This record gives sequence, C-alpha cells and structure tokens, in this order.
Amino acid sequence: MSDSPKRPRPAYEQSSFLESDEARPLRILAEYLEPLDRFRRAGVHDTIVFFGSARLKPDDPLGHYYDQARELARLVTQWSKSLPSHAHRYVVCSGGGGGIMEAANRGAADAAGKTIGLNISLPREQLHNPYITRELLFEFHYFFMRKLWFAHLARALICFPGGLGTLDELTEILTLAQTRKLSRNIPVILYGTSYWKEILNLEALARHGMIDAADLDLFQFADQPAAAFEILKERLEAEPAAASPAFAHSHHPSRSG
Repeated sequence: MSDSPKRPRPAYEQSSFLESDEARPLRILAEYLEPLDRFRRAGVHDTIVFFGSARLKPDDPLGHYYDQARELARLVTQWSKSLPSHAHRYVVCSGGGGGIMEAANRGAADAAGKTIGLNISLPREQLHNPYITRELLFEFHYFFMRKLWFAHLARALICFPGGLGTLDELTEILTLAQTRKLSRNIPVILYGTSYWKEILNLEALARHGMIDAADLDLFQFADQPAAAFEILKERLEAEPAAASPAFAHSHHPSRSG
C-alpha cells in the first residue's frame, strides 16, 4: 500500500513563494503591518526624526555636529519624559546607522529614554548602532516603506548636514508639507545654517518662481542644541495632544484628514 501523498504547505509557509516577484505586495504590506504592531505594543505616540550623514564621526572636521545631535536628542528625550503621559511621546527616531543617526539614538539613550532606529538593508551593509531600544529596531528592504514610517509618526524633523540620502528624506517631508498632503504641521529645523545655505539655495527657487515665497517658512535654521530645542518645544506645545499612535493622515480635498 503506497503512502498517502504529503500535504502541501500553505502559501504563507513557502519561503520560495514569499521571496518571489509575485509575492512582492505581501512583503511590502509586511513592512507596514509589522512596525504598526510593534509601535502600538510599545506605546509609541509620535516621534522626533533626526536625519543626517552616516559618515560624520566625533573626531572628524565636522565632528561637532555629532556632539550637538547627541545633546539635542538628550534634551528632547529628557523633556519628553517629563510630560504627563502614560505613553512614550516625542521619541527620538533615526535611520538606525552611524554618524548623526548614532548620535541621535545615543543622546536619547543618555537620557534613559526609548529610541527608534529604522535601518535599511543595503548592498554595502548598513549596520545598526548599539544605542537603539531593542524592541524599536527595524530592518527595512524597501526605501519607500522606511520613508513612510519616518513621516507617519513624525511630529518634527531635525536635519543635520548630510548627503544624497539626507537630501532625499528632507525634500520628501518638505514636499508633503508644501502640498499639504499631511493633515498636521511638521516643524523642520535645518541644523547648521552655513552648511545648508551653501548646499541648498531655496531662496533661488522662490526667486525663479519654482516655489512660493511662503514656502520658505516651512523650515527654520538653528546652530545650537538649546536653540533648536526651544524652537521644537514652542512649536510642539502649540499643537494638540496626539492619540496613540499619532499617524500623519493624508489630506484629501473631500475630508479634513
């Protein structure tokens, strides 16, 4: 008597299928649902996002930016922990790697706060830094899903000197704010006035009519951790308290958010 045929495994247990082109939508959806579940379980309401170069180290010629990012993240986290809330408010979030990202997570850890790392898998592997809260370390394959999570919980963005990745992430947030695709205001601080005014001539865009003069109000400059923190604190205290998680809803003309 021949053996009964072996029952096939369900599709969701077949790694060859899950890694195929046909299953790409499932992998994309997983990079939305898995962070969503973890943020809810961790009680994270909203984030303060730090962007900046992975290449900056404390002993570099521009190493003072590392130290200042660390101090600013410490100030933000210390203030956040003082707020009367049972949830985790204004959690420092970075791209999870080295340089400014490490400095931000490290500063939050200095204040004994939770801190998020949205790491990305790259051909030249980006290793996550050791200061990220273990349950809030994420690994993304798709850049666009990682960028969604940067924007989804962000209540403010602090952009330190960086390269193409930093510019990409910065202009994405500015575009969302300019086009009012987000239902709330996200303060943007360009940290390092001389650097950013050399790299970005946004005044020229307004002069040539490519953006409105009012779009120059979408961001502010800062050069000291204390000054940047005061800008953040003033802007955030003027905003209503957030639900948990405080997702940034896409604005639609037929509804409010």
